[in-house]
Amino acid sequence: MAVGGETSQTLDRGLRLLRLVADRGAVGISVTELAAELEVGRPVVYRLVATLSDHLLVRRSPDARVRLGPGVLYFATALQPALREAAMPILRRLADAAGATAHFTLADGGEALALCVVEPSWTAFHVGYRVGTRHRLDQGAAGRAIVAGRRGDRAVVTTRGELQAGATGLAAPVPGLSTLECSVGVVSVESLDEERVSGLVLEAAGALAEALRMSV
Repeated sequence: MAVGGETSQTLDRGLRLLRLVADRGAVGISVTELAAELEVGRPVVYRLVATLSDHLLVRRSPDARVRLGPGVLYFATALQPALREAAMPILRRLADAAGATAHFTLADGGEALALCVVEPSWTAFHVGYRVGTRHRLDQGAAGRAIVAGRRGDRAVVTTRGELQAGATGLAAPVPGLSTLECSVGVVSVESLDEERVSGLVLEAAGALAEALRMSV
């Protein structure tokens, strides 16, 4: 990738490296793979990784693969208000249309983090799902949808009773966000028209992808 005369080649490479590391998630990426992707020598990658490690933005694990470091959480925390602002109106529409509690969930390491939750305004009973709730990515519809999104699968994931007895969850990955792994979905203890609600969830995922691309 060509870099113009008014930009910093080193900064550009460092940011591209961060994106490559983020795209690999928990799997990580080797220095050799980074060098090939960036079309530079391994010594250049070692210097970039060392600098980013000093700022806790990446880390080299015992298996020699590079993964995101805890320093990225500072930026993630600063970004959360913008994410919530973009997600809330979409979740409100989804919750009321589906008659179920709607949620927007982010991948945070090996866990799914509920960043926004909206309960339907008209139902007598609904699931109480708290903002800040965490669970493993391989449990619950929200986490499983994020994992499916990593494989390029955009279909709705349905689970029953995995995180709460008697509850049904439907969720879909939010597509097209290379630096943000997230899902949107609903959870209910009442019977749902799963075909109809799946369509609503997919519609919300598309709307949220567009809103996030415009606002963050």
